[in-house]
Amino acid sequence: MAVDLSALADRTPRGIAGAFSRAIRAGELAPGDRLPTVRDVAADLGVSPATVSAAWQALRRTGLVVSRGRAGSFVKDTPTPWLSPRQRSLVGAGRDGVRLDLSRGTPDPMLLPDLGPALHRVSQRAVTLTYQEEPVLPALREELARTWPYDAAALTVVDGATDGIARVLEQVVAYGDRVVLESPGFPPFFDLVESIGGEVVPVELDAVGVRPESLRRALETRPAAVVLQPRAHNPTGASMTAARARQLARLVRAAGPGAPWVIEDDHSGSISTAPDVTLGTSVPDRVVHVRSYSKSHGPDLRIAAMSGPSELIDRLVARRMLGPAWTSRMLQTILLDLVTSSRSLDEVAEARRQYFARQRTLVAALAAVGVHVAQPDGINLWLPVADERAAVLHLAAAGIRVAGGSAFLADDAGAAGPHVRVTSGLVSPDDAAEVAGALAAVAR
Repeated sequence: MAVDLSALADRTPRGIAGAFSRAIRAGELAPGDRLPTVRDVAADLGVSPATVSAAWQALRRTGLVVSRGRAGSFVKDTPTPWLSPRQRSLVGAGRDGVRLDLSRGTPDPMLLPDLGPALHRVSQRAVTLTYQEEPVLPALREELARTWPYDAAALTVVDGATDGIARVLEQVVAYGDRVVLESPGFPPFFDLVESIGGEVVPVELDAVGVRPESLRRALETRPAAVVLQPRAHNPTGASMTAARARQLARLVRAAGPGAPWVIEDDHSGSISTAPDVTLGTSVPDRVVHVRSYSKSHGPDLRIAAMSGPSELIDRLVARRMLGPAWTSRMLQTILLDLVTSSRSLDEVAEARRQYFARQRTLVAALAAVGVHVAQPDGINLWLPVADERAAVLHLAAAGIRVAGGSAFLADDAGAAGPHVRVTSGLVSPDDAAEVAGALAAVAR
């Protein structure tokens, strides 16, 4: 063990975290070093693994270490203090030698709709008559309600999907509450739950979403919330079927008065090829549905729509009025234009077709070199590899950057072996064969 704990008097989570914090600041543990395992530290100190796990969580909240799922916890090695721990672990080194950066999970800028016409039609003056006006433009609310996947009691607009999900969790999760998250899942959600003092309960997925038996076991822990990605799941590309949504809704309903809140992150929205799906059709009183426009219309728009029971949405809107108050009505006007203009609708539909075609082409190219994977929805592909670190390094040497899979896993949650996430929506048909060959070299 790199850190001598034999003389440690305070063997509480706080004391253990403090000892490792001092070791990191003193240079005894260098950036990138792996922390000893929870079991090793517990055995060395004569404490329970839960005590050490709590210490590791405290270190992650401070940003001193990052979790890489089953690979362990590591001293942070990227100078990005504004990023959460798991996001830091996804940030690669410089771009030298990288021809294709497939690590980001971002849309192709060339497939985003042209903002010029919408910007031209927005008033040249940013005018609002009073700070207490309705937070959502009535015309945008009407359009959202028209296209929403279920009859929601209340709708509002927030500054992106993660902003909305964070605000909901802050409303419904108290310190020590459990939150069910998919594993693999979206890395910032793990950091977010830890930052508000929650405990992550991982659930497993199959080709059509969260496995019912896994959710049933998770619900036995009496969680306060469940966060799901119904379509184009990041990182696996799985999309939930209507039948699976009904199965999961029955489990939530069976939990009775203590049923958790279900927060649905429909982050890919209009570029997903799967039909819109939600548990809100069956349990509208427990569902918050979030639809993002970042991947379909522009990440820097920072805008998403959110629905839920009036009591919860009103509480969230009231809290926002004491902070940012509302999402810019200029941005709302631009979004309204984009979701109603025939030109923008055609551009988004073409982007959806292009992403589908790119995924199909890459999957076919992989099959041609002996690697068989299901065609994912959205822009990401979850590839099994022989060794995660070796795969990332080998691909980087070939000029292709991908994201290591560990950051997408909850601690001690299986994912059927090591993986990498490939933003396959950025792979053009001309590059598909070359990328497939490089991926095949590291695939299991």
